Amino acid sequence: MNHKKQILEGSRAIALTVKNIKPAVISAYPITPQTHIVEDLAKFKADGQANYEYVRAESEFAAASIVLGASATGVRVYSATCSQGLLLMTEVIFNIAGLRLPVVMTCANRAVSAPINIWCDHSDAMTVRDAGWLQFFAENHQEAVDQHVLAYKIAEQLNLPALVNIDGFILSHSYEPVIIPEIKLIKKYLPNYQPKSGTYLDPQNPVTLGAFCTPSHYQETRQQLQEDLLDSLAIIKKEYKLFNKIFKRNTHDNGLIEYCGPRKPETILVAMGSMAGTIKEVIDENKNVGLLKIKVYRPFPGEEINKILKQTKNIAVVEKAISLGQAGPLYLDIKASLSKFLNVKNYIVGLGGRDVTKKIITSIIKDAKSSQQKIKFLGNI
Repeated sequence: MNHKKQILEGSRAIALTVKNIKPAVISAYPITPQTHIVEDLAKFKADGQANYEYVRAESEFAAASIVLGASATGVRVYSATCSQGLLLMTEVIFNIAGLRLPVVMTCANRAVSAPINIWCDHSDAMTVRDAGWLQFFAENHQEAVDQHVLAYKIAEQLNLPALVNIDGFILSHSYEPVIIPEIKLIKKYLPNYQPKSGTYLDPQNPVTLGAFCTPSHYQETRQQLQEDLLDSLAIIKKEYKLFNKIFKRNTHDNGLIEYCGPRKPETILVAMGSMAGTIKEVIDENKNVGLLKIKVYRPFPGEEINKILKQTKNIAVVEKAISLGQAGPLYLDIKASLSKFLNVKNYIVGLGGRDVTKKIITSIIKDAKSSQQKIKFLGNI
């Protein structure tokens, strides 16, 4: 049945995909709403359905450290977390990128405390957007599954870590039709991980990873990481095209962004994650409105975005995060990347899991035509 659609919970679909990818080491600490992913992976191991080492950790910091150490020995690894757990990992997250280790991790996006909130927004992923990781955002179960396979291909090819973001509960705990990639197809697309000599710890070929770096050399390490991240944009497009060919996906995007709507829209909404589905329903009823969905947030596909946004008069950036004291992170990135724009506005929605409804999207479309530049929080009770 692996080649056919199944009705699965999002977390289980991801767990089945990770099992088929065959990492050598998995370590994670349970945190809502990520828990079902690692519960399933632990059960696969306990039931003899998987050969990976499943290492239980006493915290998210420990789990991140375990997969860092395992990856440094030259094997494929996996972890998952969200919210406070991702924040607890932050020091290790930066180390993984600086060590150029191809760790792949799922983040079931959840609001950050305080006050305590377990529902979805993108505040957690935004806190590590500058860490040097590739960041993918999925709209639905199928996209989440496919992005995990793609993430491993890019990460291991370029020695860059990757974070695949799925909206907590909205995707992690809901059920949708999804095709789980077969092991033989994954192996055809994603061969066994064989890192180059000198990039991992080997007693037969001693190397130093993460050595002390003085001011005379540190900046060059940041520059190399930045250049490799930017170069990955072209590679993601290339590998996404190959992925679609092998797995027979009938998609019409390039892996970085997806545009839906008229050729010359009056307004374009820009968004990431599951709320793109809600927006698609609304724009079906608004023939002058388009949607630009960001699938890869880091590295930021500025040139691709410019090609779409230059067609419109009004741009509404709709996001589940706020850079407190400034504006929404995606809005800031959009404004920074636009060489020329007429009317770009920012709408903060869905914080703490607040519903993003069709009514809210409709009000954004209406307000996007106004001249007022104020950042707006929508959906307040």
